[in-house]
Amino acid sequence: MKITETINAHGHENILATNEKTFEITKDTSLTKRGDCIIAVAADKNGRELHENFKEMLTKPNSKLIIIIQAGGEMETLEAWGDTRLTLSHPTDLVVRRSTYICARTLAIKANKVANDFSRELVTKLKNPQQEVTITLIAQNSS
Repeated sequence: MKITETINAHGHENILATNEKTFEITKDTSLTKRGDCIIAVAADKNGRELHENFKEMLTKPNSKLIIIIQAGGEMETLEAWGDTRLTLSHPTDLVVRRSTYICARTLAIKANKVANDFSRELVTKLKNPQQEVTITLIAQNSS
């Protein structure tokens, strides 16, 4: 079974996408260059606002998450994993991690790509504040 969720967000001139451990999508509209993991701002959903059936699927044992990031004709696809410990409860941030660390901000863990792995062509698009960014999340049970 697969459950899909879509998040709409925007680019920002301060996006760097150089973090080697994570990437983040935020509802915040401002961004400093210290936020080197942030790839999109002004998101229309946080963890609390994801559909209940999606959250239920993502918190099952062995749940897999396919993430597709699209902006200005560029696209990045990656895989990560859900976990039974996910709370998806942060009011602004969704973080995908290479590690297994989990907090209220964590959307998924054990990602095969993070911010610094994204194509620089995509990152160029993400630096445009007028750029619409679509993040498609596909949760599925891998067992």
